[in-house]
Amino acid sequence: MQNIATGLPFEQGYSMPAEWAPHAATWMSWPFDEEMWHGHLAEVRTEYAEFVKTIARFEPVHLLLRDGEARMAAEKALAGVKGVTFHDIALDDVWMRDNGPIFVRDQAGSIRATNWEFNSWGQKYEWDFDNLVPPLVSQYLNMSRYDIPVVMEGGSLEINGLGVCITTEQCLLTPTRNPAMGKRELEKVLRDHLGFTQVIWLNLGLEGDHTDGHIDTITRFSDEKTILTSMSYDASDINTERMKHNLEILKAARTAQGEAFNVIELPLPQTRMHLEDGTRLPATYANFYICNGAVIVPQYGDANDKPALDVIRAAFPKHDVIGLASRYIITGGGSFHCLTQQQPKN
Repeated sequence: MQNIATGLPFEQGYSMPAEWAPHAATWMSWPFDEEMWHGHLAEVRTEYAEFVKTIARFEPVHLLLRDGEARMAAEKALAGVKGVTFHDIALDDVWMRDNGPIFVRDQAGSIRATNWEFNSWGQKYEWDFDNLVPPLVSQYLNMSRYDIPVVMEGGSLEINGLGVCITTEQCLLTPTRNPAMGKRELEKVLRDHLGFTQVIWLNLGLEGDHTDGHIDTITRFSDEKTILTSMSYDASDINTERMKHNLEILKAARTAQGEAFNVIELPLPQTRMHLEDGTRLPATYANFYICNGAVIVPQYGDANDKPALDVIRAAFPKHDVIGLASRYIITGGGSFHCLTQQQPKN
């Protein structure tokens, strides 16, 4: 029987730790479905396997497998890799950041799961199986969970571990998610359940982002007061004005103590990337994943790959910053951060 927690997590001393806080493990889902990856499933699995192997060097990985074919492919690709645990769980998609549980921790080190509603980024695709993942994960971990009747995706929230959250109006205020809730109502829900006492609202995300502007494709914390935010310098690119506006908001933002954040510009890929049908892809370096001792950054074979790595390396001086190919993974609409969900250490 599952242990359903009652009450409000924040009132009980629970809040969401920063991603750089120590992890017990990373949760992921093995890619499947040729159509989902626009005919590039084999290449996606090659890149994905390297990503899993890299994380496994630093911390355990739990990998969800949709069916027998996925299990066979994962076992072959990851043969001999230590620290990876397989779980046979039905899935609609692979973006664990958004459909997986968001974990909260109290000062004593107790960990609980928060189970939000997931509706596939505003009812764009199928989501029935994905919405069942948090209860299954918390059951496996024998962990108490809070069930929250609000649509929320982990990729829409970027935090510093001290109560500050950055998000976008484009995503959280989309009427296909929580149409009866405005900023004030959403801020209260985020405070009550994840411990966010300050929310910084940016405007728009990247063109081509089917998540309606997730923050983790544009703007990330590297420590409690340092923010990396994506920038384009191409006057003909629609993203340039969007990112400039977000930069202005971040520079004007202040902590609860009235201090400015250290805002650093992170270049977007120089070359625009598209699917064969012309759909633009939200390629970005901001979709990096922070694990124990490492930051893993997507690379696209672009002129800005190295400059972006240099910026991120300077922002994470105590981490091993590793660039890995994501040229085919991005065809699914996301990259490394979207594919992962961290489980905090007790």
